[in-house]
Amino acid sequence: MQSILTITLGVYIGFLLLIFVFQTRLIFFPAKDLALTPDKFQWEYEDVVRELPGGETTHGWFIPTPNESGGTVLFSHGNAGNIADRMDSIDIFRELGFDTLIYDYGGFGQSSGSPSEQRCYQDIRAMWDYLVETRGIKPTSIILFGRSLGGGVTSQLATEVSPALVVLESTFSSIPDMAHHQFPIFPTNLLVSHRFDNLSKVPQFSVPSLHIHSPEDSLIPYSHGRKLYESAPGPKSFLELEGDHNEGYWLIGARYTKEMDAFFVEHFPSTK
Repeated sequence: MQSILTITLGVYIGFLLLIFVFQTRLIFFPAKDLALTPDKFQWEYEDVVRELPGGETTHGWFIPTPNESGGTVLFSHGNAGNIADRMDSIDIFRELGFDTLIYDYGGFGQSSGSPSEQRCYQDIRAMWDYLVETRGIKPTSIILFGRSLGGGVTSQLATEVSPALVVLESTFSSIPDMAHHQFPIFPTNLLVSHRFDNLSKVPQFSVPSLHIHSPEDSLIPYSHGRKLYESAPGPKSFLELEGDHNEGYWLIGARYTKEMDAFFVEHFPSTK
């Protein structure tokens, strides 16, 4: 019996060490190769490269709408792939009349270095500064949009600046909460260093927020999205998706675009 307990304890501690040591690989799944560029769709675009403290660089694309611009979306994507995988989403914003700046976190695409929570915050801040300082875009003309992990990056910036709106899609309450959901028998709150504590940040929002999530999301529980919505100070709205984590926004098709546009028209003056 003592041997069984010893072995069990050893296995348990071993798993604790694996979670702690490899947590970055469990959170971030970067792809370096850009499989395509906006050229494939004959879209105009500009390469944006911003240098960070320490010499690392953040890369993105500024993609203008073919219509009269009603504002700019600063797009923060999820934890896998890179900016080349988000063309369908960018097309939605283009059709709604918004320019889009989409960028990669450290270690993703053409952004140098390695991903981490703090590096993600540096990346989005560099892109915000590019929009405001280099392009001269007013903060009140910028929508912060974050999907999945990108919602965590967006939430941090939304506590530091005053954009027009914030949109959080399929976002978690925090990484420790997600880790507990995946590994309930482990003290994940003590193990996780990349925290992305969105639930503590959303109440600090000073602008309207749109929250989007699917009850059928098998990766990030629907309850996380609802908690973020309920903690937001308002004005706010909730758009319910259908389908799993990566398919909800296109599965509901026109309703996704229509309801998002309605929120923008109500709360973003330049779209009226």
